Amino acid sequence: MFSKGENIANPAEDTFSSERQGEEKSRGEEYSTMDSGDIAIHVRNLSKCYQIYDTPRDRLRQFIAPRVQRLAGQAPKQYFREFWALKDVSFEVRRGETVGIIGRNGSGKSTLLQIICGTLAPTAGSVETRGRIAALLELGSGFNPEFTGRENVYMNATVLGLTKEEIEARYSDIQAFADIGDFIDQPVKSYSSGMVVRLAFAVAINVAPDILVVDEALSVGDELFQRKCFSRIEAIKKSGATILFVSHSGATIVELCARAVLLDRGEMLSSGQPKAIIAKYQKLLYAPESKREQIRKEIKANSNQNQSTQTRALDQQLATPSGTVEFDTTEEFFDPNLKPQSTVIYEPRGAVIQSPQIFSLTGEPLNCLKRGKVYCFKYDVHFTESVPNVRFGMLIKTTSGVELGGGASAPAFDESLVYAEANSVYQVEFRFHCFLNPGAYYLNAGVMGIQANEETFLHRLLDIIVFRVLPDSRNVATGIVDFGCKSDFKKAHLHS
Repeated sequence: MFSKGENIANPAEDTFSSERQGEEKSRGEEYSTMDSGDIAIHVRNLSKCYQIYDTPRDRLRQFIAPRVQRLAGQAPKQYFREFWALKDVSFEVRRGETVGIIGRNGSGKSTLLQIICGTLAPTAGSVETRGRIAALLELGSGFNPEFTGRENVYMNATVLGLTKEEIEARYSDIQAFADIGDFIDQPVKSYSSGMVVRLAFAVAINVAPDILVVDEALSVGDELFQRKCFSRIEAIKKSGATILFVSHSGATIVELCARAVLLDRGEMLSSGQPKAIIAKYQKLLYAPESKREQIRKEIKANSNQNQSTQTRALDQQLATPSGTVEFDTTEEFFDPNLKPQSTVIYEPRGAVIQSPQIFSLTGEPLNCLKRGKVYCFKYDVHFTESVPNVRFGMLIKTTSGVELGGGASAPAFDESLVYAEANSVYQVEFRFHCFLNPGAYYLNAGVMGIQANEETFLHRLLDIIVFRVLPDSRNVATGIVDFGCKSDFKKAHLHS
């Protein structure tokens, strides 16, 4: 599949006619510019502009008036406003890579995926893809509501490039995965939103795609179905397929993806390791409106920095503790050289977090901890404004950014600190059991309150502390968390 757009001289006219789209697709091989067979998706200088009309009358005027004005030798007038959903976006995705796309609502994520899938034409730029694409875009897109589920399976799979024989060979797998029972022979218009997603995903993953595109659709299904979907996505990844995954869940992108792309207001602000990109996204998401443009500029300015150098340095730092203390000690201690290099600090919105630190129960500062002991995470919060319904929080994450758990000072804002006065300071303490297995982990600190009738972060520090759980030669726990599993076994007597 190949789609190619170019700048248009007259924005009043349709950007791409259906004839031109077909012509461009037919000339895909001629325009192919991929330098390596290792590239599955190549997005180059992609832009998409929509014409926004205030009234239907303006749309009619735009259709007639500019042509009359040109015939009369006058400069044509424009009766619409331009909205650029995408602006000069460029990136590549390699074969077998899983890339997450994240951004605020209206950032252009869905528009980008539709152009990549070929269901929408660009205003400028080009997209080149290699291999069969299976996509889950808008809920039920590609389904005819009047057709039964069975009929839609055949129609949708045909559109994705399967022959009738291939569809029949895979139909039982599709039906089993969707698990919608007798509804498979009922019209899709009678389905719930969850049933539509089940059927759509079942078709998409059973066509053996080279490229799988998922646009937040899985959030509709129940927990059991979501787990089944993510398990299948993992299997598709292992088979060598390329995956583009759009989600508002930073934790999901960190867990599934090898790389992430941050979009905002149609622009690609940054691309890199999921943990770093999610941190930038969250900083932008919770920034005051007056600071967002400044933060956007900072993210774009820093997007070209080489993150791998920092990552290698941090890995080395975590693997080899500095100082004269031997790493194989069983005693907890503080390593002054163990400092995070990935800290992200939100813009304050009426509160500032200060002096975060881990302590023992007797008050000694620590960052090299022993498995199974209790520690205190403390920080101060200085309120620069008066804020109602305040909650404090902490979160522990892995080095890759997977959220392991944490705590909040109240389960809901209506059970929180009723009011924090301006210029007041609160000392916050969280006690936690270190049930983590040996390794390196990160801590977040946050404070939330009500502003403009909504609960929001007043201040947040991401990766503000890195700590290490010391090795234990007697440790038999596996994985990340020690659940205190106890084993027992005995020799069984064989029955004659």
